[in-house]
Amino acid sequence: MAVYTDVNEEQLKAFLTEYDVGTLLSYKGIAEGVENTNFLLRTTGGTFILTLYEKRVNPDHLPFFLGLMDHLALKGLSCPLPIHRRDGGHLGELAGRPAAMVSFLDGAWLRKPQAPHCREVGRALAAMHVAGADFAIRRANGLTVANWRPLWEGSRDRADEVQPDLKAEIDQELTFLEQHWPGRLPEGVIHADLFPDNVFFIDDRLSGLIDFYFACNDFLAYDVAICLNAWCFEADGAFNHTKGMALIDGYVSIRPLEAREAAALPLLARGAALRFFLTRLHDWLTTPDGALVVKKDPLEYLRKLRFHRQVASGAEYGLRTGN
Repeated sequence: MAVYTDVNEEQLKAFLTEYDVGTLLSYKGIAEGVENTNFLLRTTGGTFILTLYEKRVNPDHLPFFLGLMDHLALKGLSCPLPIHRRDGGHLGELAGRPAAMVSFLDGAWLRKPQAPHCREVGRALAAMHVAGADFAIRRANGLTVANWRPLWEGSRDRADEVQPDLKAEIDQELTFLEQHWPGRLPEGVIHADLFPDNVFFIDDRLSGLIDFYFACNDFLAYDVAICLNAWCFEADGAFNHTKGMALIDGYVSIRPLEAREAAALPLLARGAALRFFLTRLHDWLTTPDGALVVKKDPLEYLRKLRFHRQVASGAEYGLRTGN
């Protein structure tokens, strides 16, 4: 589960006096997530999500994350709306951690998304990119190609414990991507972590996007590539072309891809697979047995990476001519 910092009722009641949300009725920890401590709060003023930002989150980046959610919500995107304190700010402190509250979104994430859901995700992703175009604050992506080698070096010497000859394979892959990564593509605010557990649905209707704590400025098409990895592979590792086509069709119905973005999609998808492989590998090797965080298998993303190596064009993901 993802409750790293315990909070008692007296601490929470004192924290809530800084907000105009009524009095506390109940609260409980939320198991999903791996970065921060989250609680579901019910007060006389409504239902909210309380987040305590743990040590892996740089406090200097919190104005970007919270300001972005404010900006997107005001633009009409369905996402959590940060709750302002009585002094007008977003951030408080609770149990020695920076903390903030956001509005609660109805819905649940899908364990087995289908092609229509992927289409809705593509539309929502594009709508977010369009809505974020005039967001004034910038945040560099701390997990892009320039950061992959330092991350890899922390795991490299133990990589062959996970799979034989893995060290040599990733050495070669990383060198290739560093040499061929696109230099100039349309940029903007990206979500960078739009996995199924960060998208809520009510029945088959997308009800909101959550967890913007990896959001940053980067290539917009890289966000599409992340979603292809996250939404369009089946449990057996096979890429689902129908889901890929639906996701891309949904995206381009709001924001058409430029020709150079379409051409770069296989390389971007390959890089996105490596990025998630590397962070999963790091956690797999460094998280002690018995820790509260559930370790995710890095080999899932190694298999996806190997698939992307064989892709010659965006058409193999479902990209139609003219998109």
